[in-house]
Amino acid sequence: MFWLGHSSFLIKGKQAIVVTDPFDEIQGYNLGKPYADIITISHQHSHHNFEKGIEGNPWVIKGPGEYEIANVFVTGIRTFHDNVMGEKYGENTVYLIEIDNVRLCHLGDIGHKLTSTQIEELSDVDVLLVPVGGVTTINAPLAAETINMIDPTIVIPMHYRTEAVNLDLETIEPFLKEMGIKEVVQQPKLSFNKSSLANVTQLVVLDYNR
Repeated sequence: MFWLGHSSFLIKGKQAIVVTDPFDEIQGYNLGKPYADIITISHQHSHHNFEKGIEGNPWVIKGPGEYEIANVFVTGIRTFHDNVMGEKYGENTVYLIEIDNVRLCHLGDIGHKLTSTQIEELSDVDVLLVPVGGVTTINAPLAAETINMIDPTIVIPMHYRTEAVNLDLETIEPFLKEMGIKEVVQQPKLSFNKSSLANVTQLVVLDYNR
């Protein structure tokens, strides 16, 4: 898995490649022209829905439902981009992606606390991709609470301000403080399979793939 920047990841399985939330120009990040078999789009914003920036002839998933493509199972769950039932920013789709027997959850730009029903739908998540930058999504305290509710094996933060790009978001530091972590070492990619996953929650901070 590579972090392409913002909320976009490249997830390479044995039979398919998934790209989440491809973005148009965000100065400082360079999406490049990655290949994908599947694209997931959490909501219709130019920093999350730039499907034209992806090579190949991918299947584009744009909302709730159940999908099966190349032995990858994707479940889209309707949520909201804010805490007022979408009245401010609209809807958001959370995706549960099952690839090579690993269950990943991409929360998109979720802006509210998950309901008990949604938590139940997201049971047994192995890898959680969670926004932590606040402003237009959940903030650091709510991100930490969401992690505790889902109880994944690996947590990967996304959608925050970095040294590479000065978006109107919080940096990762408030989230790290909330999680009780003083220092992290960024890594360029994450490789995992079902048997390699630990039994305790681990935080992994990825450096975006230049």
